[in-house]
Amino acid sequence: MHLKTLSLFNYKNFAEIDFDFDSKINCFVGKNGIGKTNILDAIYHLAYGKSYFNPLAVQNIRHGEEFFVIDAEFAKQNRSEQILCSLKKGQKKILKRNGKLYEKFSDHIGFIPLVIISPADQDLIIEGSETRRKFIDSVISQLDSNYLQQLIQYQKIISQRNALLKYFALNHVFENDTLSIYNEQLNYLGQTIFEKRKEFIAAFIPIFNKHHHAITNSAEKVRLVYESSLQHHNLLQLLNDNLAKDRTLQYTSVGIHKDDLLFEIDEYPIKKFGSQGQQKSFLIALKLAQFEFVKKESGENPILLFDDIFDKLDETRVEQIIKMIDKEQFGQLFISDTHPERTENIIKSTHQTYKIFNL
Repeated sequence: MHLKTLSLFNYKNFAEIDFDFDSKINCFVGKNGIGKTNILDAIYHLAYGKSYFNPLAVQNIRHGEEFFVIDAEFAKQNRSEQILCSLKKGQKKILKRNGKLYEKFSDHIGFIPLVIISPADQDLIIEGSETRRKFIDSVISQLDSNYLQQLIQYQKIISQRNALLKYFALNHVFENDTLSIYNEQLNYLGQTIFEKRKEFIAAFIPIFNKHHHAITNSAEKVRLVYESSLQHHNLLQLLNDNLAKDRTLQYTSVGIHKDDLLFEIDEYPIKKFGSQGQQKSFLIALKLAQFEFVKKESGENPILLFDDIFDKLDETRVEQIIKMIDKEQFGQLFISDTHPERTENIIKSTHQTYKIFNL
């Protein structure tokens, strides 16, 4: 899988720009604020149907304009695939493959395997459990469309159950039969999702540990710990046990939508006890493990986006990553950097083909 061409129209700070890419390494260099990250985000947009950096889709339209268009040609298994994503203010976002409209964006997820490594990944450490759940779900969903559909269905039923709890409180009524229907559905879906998450984490941890050891030369003891209330009780029992609490809160307080992935260093939260360097190493190992896991499970080399990471890493860590590039462990790479000379020196050392775009 590799990206051959990319055209942006009214996307973020770009009025109109076109690119033809190398099949191995592509570098965007220039001053801060010139739009390097926006190009990487456009590529991410084509894989996931949304921005990595800005969840409000309309804010990705260039100021003063009414719409944006991202249009690209990919090569996948010796076939040409055209992917187009567009949005007009006041309308639904459109995603097309070879001119055919996707009715559901979820049908597209996984078609373009892609991993991004960015300073914005720091949110995985500093934000709440929802951000880390989304990481787990995005990796599994790229490989398992059934999982994604079950997740969407679970979230829909949670919303319906929460609306029912609010209705009970507002009208001073209670209908156990109606609530029981939602509980049964949540139990089935929640248990299935929990088992898939547990299976994923068990396979993912050894890959993560391998990459972390390589980056840090085994200097630190870190752990990933999957935390879920379903590890000790089934969801139906939890929902029944917490009914009084849920009625008071007017929302569902237990379930797989409360799961977390704990990041630890020396058995303490890395958020509080890890240095900036230790946190960066942890996150890069996490994303490289994601890359390897998706590659192994899909049989394809995901596209890899490196956003400004050479500016954030010391020489030793950069050297370890370059060794991986040189061994051709990666497929197509896109790199953003503020220093053209540094970028070219790093890339030349890989002996791979490359293109540098000065913005």
